[in-house]
Amino acid sequence: MKNSALNANKTSAAEVNPAATALPCVTAEMLQKYDVSGPRYTSYPTADRFVEAFTEEAYQLALAQRRLSGASLPLSIYVHIPFCESLCFFCACNKIVTKHHERSAEYLSYLSREIDLHVAHLGAGQTISQLHLGGGSPTFFSDDELAELMALLKRSFVFAPGGEYSIEVDPRTVDEKRLAHLASLGFNRLSFGVQDFDAEVQKAVHRIQPAEQVFDLVSAARSLGFDSVNVDLIYGLPKQTPASFARTLEQIVELKPDRIALYAYAHLPERFKPQRRIDAYELPAAADKIAMLANALSDFMRAGYVYVGMDHFALPDDDLAVAKRQGRLHRNFQGYSTQPDCDLISLGVSAIGRVGNTYSQNAKTLEEYYDAINLGHLPIVRGLALSRDDLVRRAVIMAIMCQGELQYEAIELAYMIDFKSYFANELELLAEQENTGMVVLEENGLQVTDMGWFFVRAIAMLFDRYLQTDRNRARFSKII
Repeated sequence: MKNSALNANKTSAAEVNPAATALPCVTAEMLQKYDVSGPRYTSYPTADRFVEAFTEEAYQLALAQRRLSGASLPLSIYVHIPFCESLCFFCACNKIVTKHHERSAEYLSYLSREIDLHVAHLGAGQTISQLHLGGGSPTFFSDDELAELMALLKRSFVFAPGGEYSIEVDPRTVDEKRLAHLASLGFNRLSFGVQDFDAEVQKAVHRIQPAEQVFDLVSAARSLGFDSVNVDLIYGLPKQTPASFARTLEQIVELKPDRIALYAYAHLPERFKPQRRIDAYELPAAADKIAMLANALSDFMRAGYVYVGMDHFALPDDDLAVAKRQGRLHRNFQGYSTQPDCDLISLGVSAIGRVGNTYSQNAKTLEEYYDAINLGHLPIVRGLALSRDDLVRRAVIMAIMCQGELQYEAIELAYMIDFKSYFANELELLAEQENTGMVVLEENGLQVTDMGWFFVRAIAMLFDRYLQTDRNRARFSKII
């Protein structure tokens, strides 16, 4: 499985400050204290706060306001392709499991019509600097269908040179020839769903894919000149142990992708039917999960990766790590991003977008999605117009999640508030977290410590007004 070509032209671990690999000690008491559920904060307010009172008309107004304002920032576009050939038991995505590939042609025709509806409101020729195809499995689409989708988008929007154009790839659905086709269409970033290389874990979650297959694909992607290759991993899956996951970590370090997304598995079978096939007794304990996370942090940083935050790692010369160093990191519905805080147009069933100070979500079923478009409507079924308090708190939470620090004056100048008065209750709660080594409070701001990065969601949660009165957090994943 050794493949030295994978490491060509990449920053070596020896070029990284060895002190950066030092990790704090997480105690059993802290594990117990922070073994709670909470949002991932890919947005604030979180999507569970969206309301059906936010209608298509409200979304149209947001689009019109963008057009009238002559907004100069490029757009980001997300396209949700829900189809998968087989079911992964851990999956919490909106997906449709089917082997009938003819269904994708119909779906593509509706995406085309949804694009046209957006252009009617936005105007043609809007510039985009970021495109992401997610799912489901976007590579469920045939090569011709992916080519048609990209042609539709390029007909309606202007792709900025040097933008990030990415696609999620199920390794079981592609080979080197297909990767070459993706490159020819303009994709410059790939994300491979790996999850775990252990055979027993793969069997337990119904996703069998040999490590050799992934190694070959990453090698091919490098040869084809893709700017960045990401792999997704999940810790907390059934049959995983710190020892078994350590073997996967060793293989990932050998693979040396440009980026790594390391997610904690959220077992919510009451919400996601596929997870009911997972035996809860086979899930690792919280202490084992934090051991897996701590081992991953140690292994990846020792291998030269930058810990970008919460669930993302990147090699020092990757754009994500550069953005982290320069304080330009952002967070959107796909996770950490290098792109500015720009409007996000989301296409397809269940897709969530952001325009101006609004969030919106499309219909969650194909039937509702198709019906709306057949009637000439944008398929918006719910969303949210952010209040002034929402905007203030979003700025605070995103600063904590992205920069790991907060300067009170910046918030005061942007929103005309007195920070210490506005957040008096939150600052009292932060004092307790300072006592446990999570944050450092200063006269003019706060800093998340190395220890705090393990539990950064817990710090951000203190500023979440909705959680302050909501005791029903079971719908969220555990923060560890």
